[in-house]
Amino acid sequence: MANNQNNLIYDVQDVPKPFGKLLVFAFQQVLAIMAATIAVPTIIGLPTQIPAAILGAGVGTIVYLLFTRFKSPVFLGSSFAFLSSLSAAMAFGYLGILVGSIFAGLVYVVLAIIIHFAGTKWVSKLMPPVIIGPTVALIGLSLAGSAMGDMVKASGDAINGDYNLIGLLCGLVTFITIILCSCQKKFKMPKLIPFIIGIGAGYIVASLFSAIGYGANVNYLKIVNWQPLVDNFVHTTENGAKAFNGVTAFLNYPDFALIEAIKEIINGKASIGAIVEGVMQEGTLLNGPGVAEVALAFIPVALVVFAEHIADHKNLGSIIGRDLVEGEPGLKRTLLGDGVGSIAGTVMGMCPNTTYGESVGCVAITRNASVWTIFTAACMCIILSFITPLMALLRTIPSCVMGGVCLTLYGFIAVSGLKMFKNIDLGENKNLFVVSAILIAGIGGLAIKIPYELEGNGHVAKTIQITSIATALILGIVTNAIITAIEKKSGNVDEKPESLMAAPVGADSTYEVGAGEAQAETAETANTAIEETSASGEKTATEETVETEGTVTAEE
Repeated sequence: MANNQNNLIYDVQDVPKPFGKLLVFAFQQVLAIMAATIAVPTIIGLPTQIPAAILGAGVGTIVYLLFTRFKSPVFLGSSFAFLSSLSAAMAFGYLGILVGSIFAGLVYVVLAIIIHFAGTKWVSKLMPPVIIGPTVALIGLSLAGSAMGDMVKASGDAINGDYNLIGLLCGLVTFITIILCSCQKKFKMPKLIPFIIGIGAGYIVASLFSAIGYGANVNYLKIVNWQPLVDNFVHTTENGAKAFNGVTAFLNYPDFALIEAIKEIINGKASIGAIVEGVMQEGTLLNGPGVAEVALAFIPVALVVFAEHIADHKNLGSIIGRDLVEGEPGLKRTLLGDGVGSIAGTVMGMCPNTTYGESVGCVAITRNASVWTIFTAACMCIILSFITPLMALLRTIPSCVMGGVCLTLYGFIAVSGLKMFKNIDLGENKNLFVVSAILIAGIGGLAIKIPYELEGNGHVAKTIQITSIATALILGIVTNAIITAIEKKSGNVDEKPESLMAAPVGADSTYEVGAGEAQAETAETANTAIEETSASGEKTATEETVETEGTVTAEE
């Protein structure tokens, strides 16, 4: 049944019926994560690897769901945090990308093992809500420029494509349609698929302008670029003639990173290289020093993405009314699922994965938390990656339309982060300094660049960059630690760590916040209430609840 306390239409274990409805909901999740998933291979200069990235996202998500025992409804996709790491690894071909992703995944596995033996209290002290909240808000705010940049782009206009007023109109049509579908109360279905309807409306408007633009040869009206569909069916031969692509026009397999890495080992050379000034340089087959370089590029970033992992699960937990971090499935399982899922996604695909804020946003807006919707979306991604016409069609969705979608999704991420620390006293200097450091450093674009190779003249040749969000998080942790140390020395600090849960769990949730002490305290309170009234023979509300429903602890 749906979780009415948290206004969910479908709760975690609910299965939307009939099956056709489940497919529609799953496709909406696919559309929500599509823009970011295909953006990563495009940004690093490997747009032909888009099908592999989508396949890897589907495989990684299924692995994650298995590790979390189908209790955490979130999708895994290509991580933006590893963009600089991927660029560095490309100098050593696909083998460098594969080894780097394995390093990143193993970091999560090691952290999960530490949490298994040491618990989560150290994480609570290291990253309390006053740090996690603004970091989550920063993720959404830092993506605002990307969303607004896309919203004014015309994908089919090679001349005026960077700013196009018609593109802005199409983006606004998408955005307003999503709002109308989500806020209206008369029809249930539009509230569940606002993104599909919004993208459809924006695409139709963009197509109408584009048809006029291509027909009258007016570049400014060419909003949609249909060239990916054309290239999918027809290719140009060596003599300049056009030829049909045959079977590959309908079915083709993605280039798995593992297969490409094996080819590199057999051939004795890297098939790709680093991108320098927009040109791909010849790569070097991965060697001993290269392994060290790749490890240095991925491991520090993975440690910082750990905070994003916690933030996403805290955010999702507050939406669905269940503590996914300290309750079930627990942080160690979500980390294992994320780490192993990222490795599997890279082996079978292309890029290391992470939990997606866009997926969490989709759950929050549609109120559909069904884990089976996520599972079906993952299977759908795997299937779609082999169907070339559908892949080509998805690539024709104009940037401005996806910008309208991201305006809602990224905005929700920012607002949900702000909600995480809404009860924190910002009048207290400690909290004020921590939040200020994170937001200003992150929005200002402060990044850490670590030099690891010098030229003969002493100039820095290569650096590893830790992103602005990661840098802001590190600064927040350091600021909080310094102030806490000062307070501890003066005897004014509360030794009890704050819960990892950012918001109260719903009253009808099936998982307790925390374990052990919280459950014991709840049981003791209930028993005391029963004992105090048992002498008179009257039943309290607490006693009736225990008799009819049982405690959460007993259910588990």
